[in-house]
Amino acid sequence: MTGAYKSPLEEMTATTPTCLWNDSASTKELAYALANGAVGATCNPVIALSVVRQEIDRWAPRLAGLVEEHPTETEDEVGWRLVEEVSSEAARMLVPAFEQSKGRNGRLSIQTDPRFYRNSEAILRQAAHFNELAPNMIVKIPATAAGIPAIEEATYAGISINATVSFSVPQALVVAEAVERGLARREAEGKETLSMGPVCTIMVGRLDDWLKVVAEKSGVLTDPGHLEWAGVAVFKKAYQIYAERHYRTRLLSAAFRNHFHWSELIGGDVVISPPHSWQVRINASDIAVEHRIERPVAQDVVADLLARFPDFQAAYEPDGMSTAEFDSFGPTRRTLRQFMGASTDLAALVRDVMTPDPDKL
Repeated sequence: MTGAYKSPLEEMTATTPTCLWNDSASTKELAYALANGAVGATCNPVIALSVVRQEIDRWAPRLAGLVEEHPTETEDEVGWRLVEEVSSEAARMLVPAFEQSKGRNGRLSIQTDPRFYRNSEAILRQAAHFNELAPNMIVKIPATAAGIPAIEEATYAGISINATVSFSVPQALVVAEAVERGLARREAEGKETLSMGPVCTIMVGRLDDWLKVVAEKSGVLTDPGHLEWAGVAVFKKAYQIYAERHYRTRLLSAAFRNHFHWSELIGGDVVISPPHSWQVRINASDIAVEHRIERPVAQDVVADLLARFPDFQAAYEPDGMSTAEFDSFGPTRRTLRQFMGASTDLAALVRDVMTPDPDKL
């Protein structure tokens, strides 16, 4: 007698160490992911705005309530209260996984204000606040020059972090070292670390996106298929080094653009975090769930990317960038601008409730 059918994502979570997180705080989408073995989820201004817009009938009354309850707050402040509520609701759905894993999983990843990316102290203050929202929060901190010291200090304070706005091996290594320093400081003082669950995101698809922009702008002609492997090559390189150095941070794959961002990373003690639409596509596919994380990207593909794209070299080589160069890296600037734009759009959504346009009444 054969067992019950398992979707590809269910099979992955049941048979390999690779974990599934949901790249959304929508309760409907998270419910689907949980049914397929998910043990985590994420939120940021882009996601929160998307959730509110998708579920406007549900969230509009709550937004109006927040405006009324906090009459002296700015539209920004009310907008972030909404982010906190969206995140806290999703966090409650993850408590069983959090308790079962003793803190390693079952966390809701909430992002610090992207406009703080140059201010370590502001990042750290918000991280401490977010950490108090629920016992199973994990706080996203950007892998920028100011974000790295905030990652160390947050870790030392007992806050589990998810490094974001991260696209490269150098960023992943600097993040892991900052986490190790924070953990070591806690342990030297006899403080607990086993229940913490730090991760470092590599936004694999956003690196691919950037190299395609560079190719178009600079007129570089290469095998278009090679550009689909850039983020995967960076992730596998970072994973190899993490394993060699026994870092306690897990890598997380995000920003899906092709199925390699899932299928090529199966088997590793890593997290994959596809959005709902990609989860549905993966589960409808016939792609085999196979251990591929240690299978290297073809040498000719990596060699071609290294030869043609200095930005790939910067992302792939462990010493390709200094910490001071993180903020000026193309994918960093593009992503920060999008995240900051979403914060502005969220404030505009609040403004329409707080101060309705009289011409539209």
